Amino acid sequence: MSLFTYKQRNNINLLIIIVLGCLITYSLLGIFSSILSTLVLYTILRPAYLYMTDVKKINRRFSALLLLFVSIVVIILPFYALSSMVINKIAELQSDPSYFKNMLFKLKHLIPIGGDLQNIVEDGLKKAGVWATELFPSLISGAFNIVLGLLIMYFLLYFMLVEMERFEAALVKYAPFRSQNAVRFAEEMRNTTYANVVGQGFIALVQGSLLGLSFYVLGYADPVFWGVITTFICFVPVLGPPVIFAPAALMQIANGNNFEGWAMLIFGFVVIINIDNVLRLMIAKRVGNIHPIITVIGVVIGIPLFGILGLVFGPLLLSYFVLLIKIYETSAMASERLERIKTISDQGEL
Repeated sequence: MSLFTYKQRNNINLLIIIVLGCLITYSLLGIFSSILSTLVLYTILRPAYLYMTDVKKINRRFSALLLLFVSIVVIILPFYALSSMVINKIAELQSDPSYFKNMLFKLKHLIPIGGDLQNIVEDGLKKAGVWATELFPSLISGAFNIVLGLLIMYFLLYFMLVEMERFEAALVKYAPFRSQNAVRFAEEMRNTTYANVVGQGFIALVQGSLLGLSFYVLGYADPVFWGVITTFICFVPVLGPPVIFAPAALMQIANGNNFEGWAMLIFGFVVIINIDNVLRLMIAKRVGNIHPIITVIGVVIGIPLFGILGLVFGPLLLSYFVLLIKIYETSAMASERLERIKTISDQGEL
């Protein structure tokens, strides 16, 4: 005779499942960024994969491998190459103490800066350089972690694409809400991912390219480097391109290059800043838009967790969290309506 009832055995099994689930989740914290990257890339590559397999009738495994290769060439390699370029440039600036002193000396003739303020600004610039160096992933110091993360990401992504039907059916089956809400969550998640990654990434790339091109045309130093820096900064609505082009233009004016300085200020404030609003309006009509508050708070949350990738992953996580709250509220309201209808029906029968 069993010591436990059927219900007690089920409760014990549930407790074991919860404990093991928490242990597995804790063990996966080290590769959480790889798992999140897999979901983001899956969402982005899914339409292309369906087009190749369903419309063009290309082999599923070959289609998946081809898309993985394209993503490496188009996304991964350029990102780490640009990261290495940024790290090297920041290290070069930090190794030249006279750079910041000369810059502040020239700015003093244009804008009155007190002695204490000068020391604060100089110290802040140095600390910003150290912080930026730690923010970007280094291919040398973190080679093993980077390769391991990429292997895990592409391993998961390959099987998610090849076994797409089983994967999505399992998500709907085990989702903690009704099937229609699960479908709605998937659609909203897709739109949120597109708006954050594709939409915001495209805006940042356009603004960074415009700044780099204008720097090149006007004869500014290191236009490619500053264009890349601007691209990353454009993910943060509070900052944006003026953080880069305004000080650079003031430096040109301080050096006596009035045309280059004023031309950059006018082009920056008239074109580079406003192109953001035009592109954001176009993207919002297609895939939706992310509120600036969510973006800023998401960046604050994401950068300590993911480094430079937190500019994208932080707002995504916060957007997914807000979306889950909306789904929960919808389900709760539907349950309340059903309970109310049932109560009224029972009272009517009495």
